[in-house]
Amino acid sequence: MATSPASPQALKGVNILSLSLNLPGPAALLRLRQMGASCVKFEPPAPANAPAGITGDPMSLYSCAAYDALHAGIRVETVDLKTEAGQHRLHSELANIDVLLTSFRPSALRKLGLDWDGLHQHCPALSLVAIVGAPGPQAELPGHDLTYLAENELVTGLDLPATLYADMGGALMAVEAVLQAVLLQGRTGQGHRFEVALSQAAAHLAQPHHWGLTQPGTLLGGGHAGYQLYRCLDGRVALAALEPHFARSLCTAAGLTWTTPAMMMEASTRQAIAGFVAQRSCQALQELALQHDIPLHTLQN
Repeated sequence: MATSPASPQALKGVNILSLSLNLPGPAALLRLRQMGASCVKFEPPAPANAPAGITGDPMSLYSCAAYDALHAGIRVETVDLKTEAGQHRLHSELANIDVLLTSFRPSALRKLGLDWDGLHQHCPALSLVAIVGAPGPQAELPGHDLTYLAENELVTGLDLPATLYADMGGALMAVEAVLQAVLLQGRTGQGHRFEVALSQAAAHLAQPHHWGLTQPGTLLGGGHAGYQLYRCLDGRVALAALEPHFARSLCTAAGLTWTTPAMMMEASTRQAIAGFVAQRSCQALQELALQHDIPLHTLQN
């Protein structure tokens, strides 16, 4: 497998403290570390009688593999922010950081003495990136990735989504907010507050759906014969021969006479390509893709 080019370490010299648990905050922190930032995470103490290896972050209980991957290269400290000693440790660290990353409800931040007005008064150069479930007054309402996806019509039937789209989208938006904060700090010398709502991350991901791009029967919604999932001999193939030159190559490989791009929206073309694909194995289709320059990916299941 090809290795990715080395990151230019654009955030070298930027210090970030995260109080975020579960997935969005830690996922954001990991990307920031990969950009060169110096990253520290404070976690609450593990629950009483917790098994070995379980920390104060619930992710360590949900999946040790995920927890370990999310915290590679991150300095993690156990700090009880509800105690005087924990508050002292927190404010000692705040004096040396550029961005604070949180994922608490606003009321919980206030209880911890981390409301923006007080934080900005004591640390005027510090920026806050607050990950919440929903924006503004709705930030106090309970919710999770699944509810935000359902709210934005990204859940089909009774099948759970293949991944945690709102959480991971929110992580990227949190990284974006940190980058904005660092740019503004460089220009103004002042800290700024950014709110990242997971419901808005889901809404962002849902925009192609709401624009109608993926509605059933449309070009990207099953209407185009070259942009489809088909059964093959030993699995499935995801075809993405959308542009006319790719579609023409697909038709040529399938033994179809190319006329115009409009033929790709015809049921007869879909049926012909489905029949062609059904007679071939995943390996044969991958070889065909290389030979004819067709974008596809096979799935052996």
